[in-house]
Amino acid sequence: MIKFIIRRLLLTLPQIVILSFIVFLLAQAMPGDALSGMIDPSLSPEAIAGAREALGLNLPWYTQYWNWFTGMLQGDFGRSFVHRTDVTTVIGQRLYNTLGLSILTLVLTYAIAVPLGIIAGRYNGTWKDRIISGYTFFALAMPSFTMALLALFFFGFQLGWFPTGGSVDPFAFAAGGWTYIMSRLEHMFLPALSLALISTTAIIQYLRSEIVDLEGREFIITARAKGADEKRVYNKHIFRNSLLPIASFLGFQIVAIIGGAIFVESIFVFPGMGQLMITSITARDFSVMTILILMFGVASILGAMLSDIILTLVDPRIRIK
Repeated sequence: MIKFIIRRLLLTLPQIVILSFIVFLLAQAMPGDALSGMIDPSLSPEAIAGAREALGLNLPWYTQYWNWFTGMLQGDFGRSFVHRTDVTTVIGQRLYNTLGLSILTLVLTYAIAVPLGIIAGRYNGTWKDRIISGYTFFALAMPSFTMALLALFFFGFQLGWFPTGGSVDPFAFAAGGWTYIMSRLEHMFLPALSLALISTTAIIQYLRSEIVDLEGREFIITARAKGADEKRVYNKHIFRNSLLPIASFLGFQIVAIIGGAIFVESIFVFPGMGQLMITSITARDFSVMTILILMFGVASILGAMLSDIILTLVDPRIRIK
């Protein structure tokens, strides 16, 4: 197992380097540069050229990439031209919000998907199965931002059950303690639920298929032939064996949540990294934009690696040499 993890890490490192190169080239291909739209029109062309020269924007692209990449390795992520501060400070203010939203989304995803998948598999072909399968097909075809808009309209504006924006109530922030914690959860719940309702589809369908497949296995037929109680057959043999591979979905769920959070945070005006990335792209804040895209890409790569590692731990059919 240790050899497998080391081998996966060695494969991941060049992927991250290639990703950083692609991200930098895409940022360079965008119109303008970091100073576009932020220069005083009254400045002379010589002063503007001097500002670009001082920031190294006139250097060849490969030199800029090398300076940017080596700076990241030393912990220097650059400076935001829009926020007038270090990129680490700008991202650090949003990182905890996105982490909290992602954790709550994962909890809701598995809390919804596992019971529904078990019900659909156990009652295969019944009206319960058809309703749950209909929900998964509906959610699978719906983009995350559409689900977020529907949730915002019904639960936020029409019913008024949840806040429609922000990450915490100002009065709760001043009060602190449990009031602050509950306000944070209240503001995170609706965005997290919007992401979770989309993320559940793969887990429900996979769990349903596993249960249906296990129903016809020889050891299940043998257990029933020996007179084993139906509840014991499901609890000890079917559910236990079908739930283990679901753990490997954790990494892929992280990737799905990262992609969906970019739009959901913008819709709910939730101050996380997804919303920050959208605003940095529109404002041409290149330093923040490139780091955020790279962070999302690295998280996706690490999520896929985590799924591979978990799968080797829970599935005895896989042998790692």
